[in-house]
Amino acid sequence: MKTIQNVNFKNTKALIRVDFNVPLNSQFEVTDDTRIVSAKPTILKVLEDGGSCILMSHLGRPTAQEPEFSLRHIVSTLETVLGVQVLFANDCVGDEAQAAADDLQPGQVLLLENLRYHDEETKGNHGFAEKLSKLGGFYINDAFGTAHRAHASTTIIAQFFPENKCFGSLLAQEIDSIDKVMQTGEKPVLAILGGAKVSSKITIIDNILDKVDHLIIGGGMTFTFVKALGGHVGDSICEDDKMELALEILEKAKSKNVQIHVPVDVLAADDFSNEANTQIVDVRAIPENWQGLDCGPKSKAIFNEVVQQCKTILWNGPLGVFEMETFSSGTIALGDSIAEATKNGAFSLVGGGDSVAAVKQFGFENKVSYVSTGGGAMLESLEGKILPGIAAISE
Repeated sequence: MKTIQNVNFKNTKALIRVDFNVPLNSQFEVTDDTRIVSAKPTILKVLEDGGSCILMSHLGRPTAQEPEFSLRHIVSTLETVLGVQVLFANDCVGDEAQAAADDLQPGQVLLLENLRYHDEETKGNHGFAEKLSKLGGFYINDAFGTAHRAHASTTIIAQFFPENKCFGSLLAQEIDSIDKVMQTGEKPVLAILGGAKVSSKITIIDNILDKVDHLIIGGGMTFTFVKALGGHVGDSICEDDKMELALEILEKAKSKNVQIHVPVDVLAADDFSNEANTQIVDVRAIPENWQGLDCGPKSKAIFNEVVQQCKTILWNGPLGVFEMETFSSGTIALGDSIAEATKNGAFSLVGGGDSVAAVKQFGFENKVSYVSTGGGAMLESLEGKILPGIAAISE
């Protein structure tokens, strides 16, 4: 895997695809700079070598060139994070962008305007990719969050740099972390899959059963399995049309000696609300008009035991409706368990939107080994798909 560590960028204009698709408030200020901070090591490596950086990204989903999606809004945050002045081009292709790139001196950083102001970006247009490629002499992809899209700036552009291309620091870390879980991780390997629906995780489950020793199933998915096994789930979320599939998964896991763990008790509520009445009940005997919204104390203890005996841990999806304080304790307890295992030498990877949100909300970011920056890209990697943005650099 060719990364920035294998290259000296002295006097090189590096064209870097970053993922600066960051949230902005009503004053157009950046409210979470995680993705900008994540790109910093790659940018600084180029600058410290004596090169210059031309940064390209998308922001949101503009349909026309709406000013609220301008990357100009992030310049001041980017300057604060990098500690250097950032120049800005009002377009990502064309005369102005080309002139700004041509004038760039070693040690300077240029940010291009939103790639998605041009339809050709998402269409993977060859001509648009070629125009972008003329801006720099070396291509670096450091945008894991868009690596699953065959867009002009993430995939098509790489063919214009047959030799001069590599992975950025962030993308290399993402690939390495997923590889640790799926290929090279120390056993026992544990996957924790939460979330509402079995249907959204079925391809992941299918792909990882050959790779893991333990599988914890939590969140709303639990009740499809419980009902399939003859339990009563009350008003809990349940995919009745996926019960057959749930039984097949259990059978397949058994044949591969994978131990599946589902909650044995739940915190049930009489309403989907923080103020609902609650009770701890057996997961197989949830009363009518009640719904399971978090795992119970026995389940937390069982899951903790499983986590502590594993050396490689993937966490994708919360164990309950953690956004409501009343139903957050299962997800927090799991975070504590994974943090403890990590402290004792396990490798832990957290990926997928909701679990990443939970990790940030409850302060586990620095207590796990790695937090993935790409939701969809992470899920497709776990499904065993080769991501086009990664393939384009590897070819």
